[in-house]
Amino acid sequence: MKRFLFTIALVGTLFSCKTNTDNNTESDNSATSETTVNNTAEEMKTNYVPIDSDEALIAASLMAAPAASRDGCKVIGYNAAGEFVTLKEGDNEFIVLADDPKKSGFNAACYHKSLEPFMARGRELRAEGKTGPEIFDIREEEAKSGKLDMGIPGATLHIYYGESDRYDPETNEVEGAQYRYVVYLPFATAESTGLPEQPIGSNHPWIMNPGTHRAHIMISPLPNQKE
Repeated sequence: MKRFLFTIALVGTLFSCKTNTDNNTESDNSATSETTVNNTAEEMKTNYVPIDSDEALIAASLMAAPAASRDGCKVIGYNAAGEFVTLKEGDNEFIVLADDPKKSGFNAACYHKSLEPFMARGRELRAEGKTGPEIFDIREEEAKSGKLDMGIPGATLHIYYGESDRYDPETNEVEGAQYRYVVYLPFATAESTGLPEQPIGSNHPWIMNPGTHRAHIMISPLPNQKE
């Protein structure tokens, strides 16, 4: 009799364990399914489209500028027809150079308007067919002679760049794009600034082209990590 009762109790215990295990498995599967649905829904929220209009080009390129200044920025660059034009008039201290639609990837820049003579001279020489080293040498000579205005020392250049040219019209962001900041200090050196001439680690400022007209501090923030 005792053995019979023990057998019944054992069977009851095993059945209870199985029921609990099944319930836990169902809960885990439900949680996994819910997470998968949420992730899929999140992915479906983003509607990436090509940058195929001047409006989209302007909106995406303005991301290079500080958020508080975007409305007042002047935007210049190549339009969808391949013409270098003023895409948007502006009245503040920034000029945005839009991404070139004919080049792969995405690269827009925003710079202080005092740098426009320096930037415009570079575009002019490039249009004449001059190479990068030739442009550097010509502007170096002109800056040293005072012919070329290098702008206000400490003027900044903001770069918004990425490998992808996919554009989110809801946020005006380009997927995967990052920022880099440049602070122009013509003829500055490592000694005059206390900065290294090579980056010593991720996110560390350093001075590039020291001692030349194009001396500038480079600052490359770490990319945003999306969860």
